[in-house]
Amino acid sequence: MKKKINCTFPQQIIREPLLYNLSRDFTVVPNIRGASVTDDSGFMALELEGEQENIDRAILYLRDRGVRVEVAEERGASKS
Repeated sequence: MKKKINCTFPQQIIREPLLYNLSRDFTVVPNIRGASVTDDSGFMALELEGEQENIDRAILYLRDRGVRVEVAEERGASKS
């Protein structure tokens, strides 16, 4: 399963290793599709790959850390 998300990071957590934590703690592979980071804020377009449950848990983790997460697109889901 792959899910594209857009993340906006507040200043106080820009230096935290959040993507590393996603990979280590949630068995999700983050792929950076685009990014803009300054000393004041950060934006990343990410593609997360993994089991749906792990992706959902990873998104909750990011939101709990203060990241604004918007789901951009889902791939790999069956269409009815």
